[in-house]
Amino acid sequence: MPDMDPRVITYYETHDQADRLLIPAAGRLELLRTQELLRRHLPTAPARIIDVGGGPGTHARWLADDGHTVHLVDPIAKHLDQAAEYAACTTELGDARALTAEDATYDCALLLGPLYHLAHREDRITALHEARRVVRPGGIIAAAAISRPALLLDYNTLSSLTDPSIRDRLATRLRTGYLPEPDNDPTGLFTAAYFHTSSELRAEVADAGLPLTALYGIEGPGWAVTKSIERHTGRSVAHTVLFDATVDGARLSEAHPELIDMSAHMLAVIQT
Repeated sequence: MPDMDPRVITYYETHDQADRLLIPAAGRLELLRTQELLRRHLPTAPARIIDVGGGPGTHARWLADDGHTVHLVDPIAKHLDQAAEYAACTTELGDARALTAEDATYDCALLLGPLYHLAHREDRITALHEARRVVRPGGIIAAAAISRPALLLDYNTLSSLTDPSIRDRLATRLRTGYLPEPDNDPTGLFTAAYFHTSSELRAEVADAGLPLTALYGIEGPGWAVTKSIERHTGRSVAHTVLFDATVDGARLSEAHPELIDMSAHMLAVIQT
């Protein structure tokens, strides 16, 4: 396996991801919308899907329930153990930049996590090339990225921008897209990561030689409101009228490309 940033490995070994998309409203919104968007483009079941960076198997589970055959690849051993218990899938310790699968062996490749933990552009292009290599002609690649403007929205939910050190860090991250020093960040929001603009994600897909079929904002503009309420009140809004309105807002925003960057995550869909 290629070398990975040890801070990323440490973060995921110590921060359990099993419930991230299942309990908080922002996570449930991300899961629901990712399901909606992928189901528009996935081949008819049963399809062979490689879930690269699939974490503890949250997506693998619903994909298997839909009738697909899923092979999950992840660099975190803990995730493989969780996925083996949680989802009907096979698992493999691996890296998005060096897949062991043979050429053209899958109908679909999912990269729903790797692009934002590869700080160097050439590594992200390599991951896209690898996905293309293992997918049959006419198959689907779906790659997710975290939106750079989402950084500002996420920090705003903490009401922490009055701290000059945090404000300066955020200004740098908004300029470069890179979150380089999470160990010294008093907000503790995340680990080392790269944040895209929608235009940058489009350019990377093009530079990988791939035809972009569609680019979506996953959560729409309302996700930060639900996240802020839950952070400051400790109360879930996952089963409320507010959550339903946020889902509707995400669906409505699809018709407006200028709103893509307001989502926390973006999804690039490519038909090979």
